[in-house]
Amino acid sequence: MIQKVLVANRGEIAIRVMRSCREMGIKSVAVYSEADRASMHVRYADEAYYIGPAPSIESYLSINNIIDAAKRSGADAIHPGYGFLSENADFAQRCAEEGIIFIGPSPESISTMGDKITARKNMMAAGVPVVPGTIEPITGEKEAIETIRDIGLPVMIKASAGGGGKGMRLVKKQEDIVSSIRAARSEARAAFGNDAVYIEKYIESPHHIEFQILGDKHGNIVHLFERECSVQRRHQKVIEETPSPLMTPEIREEMGRYAVAAAKAVNYFGAGTIEFIVDENMHYYFLEMNTRLQVEHPITERVVGVDLVKEQIKIAMGERMTLKQDELKQNGHAIECRIYAEDPENNFMPSPGKITHITEPLGLGVRHDGYVYVGYSIPIHYDPLISKLIVWAGTRQEAIDRMKRALYAYKITGIKTSIPFLARIMENKDFVEGKYNTHFIEKNTEMLMTRESCGRRCQDMALIAAFIHYNKKNNALKINNNGSSTSNQWKAFGRRKSVNRL
Repeated sequence: MIQKVLVANRGEIAIRVMRSCREMGIKSVAVYSEADRASMHVRYADEAYYIGPAPSIESYLSINNIIDAAKRSGADAIHPGYGFLSENADFAQRCAEEGIIFIGPSPESISTMGDKITARKNMMAAGVPVVPGTIEPITGEKEAIETIRDIGLPVMIKASAGGGGKGMRLVKKQEDIVSSIRAARSEARAAFGNDAVYIEKYIESPHHIEFQILGDKHGNIVHLFERECSVQRRHQKVIEETPSPLMTPEIREEMGRYAVAAAKAVNYFGAGTIEFIVDENMHYYFLEMNTRLQVEHPITERVVGVDLVKEQIKIAMGERMTLKQDELKQNGHAIECRIYAEDPENNFMPSPGKITHITEPLGLGVRHDGYVYVGYSIPIHYDPLISKLIVWAGTRQEAIDRMKRALYAYKITGIKTSIPFLARIMENKDFVEGKYNTHFIEKNTEMLMTRESCGRRCQDMALIAAFIHYNKKNNALKINNNGSSTSNQWKAFGRRKSVNRL
């Protein structure tokens, strides 16, 4: 039995894992860098251990430092969350060597599916539809030109070890082939230490659909249906929903069977995601597998009614799954918005800084996975994701309406956030009608990048006017002869850029 779990991560995902541990009666251990001493996950855990300076390579990506913290704390298991070391086969192997349970798949599965070229080969052998392209790394530019001529433009140049949109280049013209390969290799080398790239046929007007899978160590594997992840910016997901408005029952059943077959082909256990790309004619192809918990897992939890972290922990302890495919059902509709500390009006530049106010959305069907608090300073060293806002409702339209209400209620001051941008997506006709693909943001840039409406500015002015009226009525403001205010409360209020500015 697992009695103490070290969470080798930070921020909202660390807290989310710790919540399930607490419900299971399992002690949790946090690790933190110099920049995260005051982070909420450190406060929430039962124990916390320092693992190094702010740069990730010296802290959250340091296998030695994390293993050392696990030993010092007496943790018998490690949950990697997502990002950082979550898909690092060497880390999973090191845990095994040190007698620490890795709450995730085997090192072999991570290695096999982490390399996209190897994954493509395995999927083809298992009969899973794969995007047309190469099954070996491109070794020369002349070879690449000949291969692309055979496949036909447009194509995607992809890093074999890639992820998160890095090491990817879309090639539409023959004269761009060489420069795109060189750029993809350079970016892949810098991001992953591996410059191997391959070529895939570019699917026009694609949908990005992923299937959540769970497998135990006894060969039982099920899927927990799909998530629609086509609202993307620079290959990074922005909004996810389930069920997908694109799916039909027949296509869902087919793709679910292939997702299970893909996992079985590599003897997979734990939580994972099989990602597909679907064209406008409903032809679908295997894209890649993520051998970890996904950022967007809460919408699946809400619609299917399964705590995926608890299932991960049970599987890691060797328990048999009690979930049966024919008993799993989708109930209602869920949407997730990723809230980033970034400025959409300034090319989405990160917006680190001190949080001066937060009003979190509440109410029926609303879940908020976050980690920031008033007075907390968001560091510059890590991904700017600060929270995930999840809503559930009986229908898709009701879920959209609920998300609009939740985003309206969500107030953060002191930094810029993506909340206004997300709110505009909820108002977009294509999104509301479910008629969108991965080009959605590009297609609707003008509408989505519109600066704040007069409505919000008027709301700000109304709040200020109400504050002045309240203080005058209650004689809270004492005006000097020179007309200046002596109220400390008013001075503090005046320093704020805006009561309601996000």
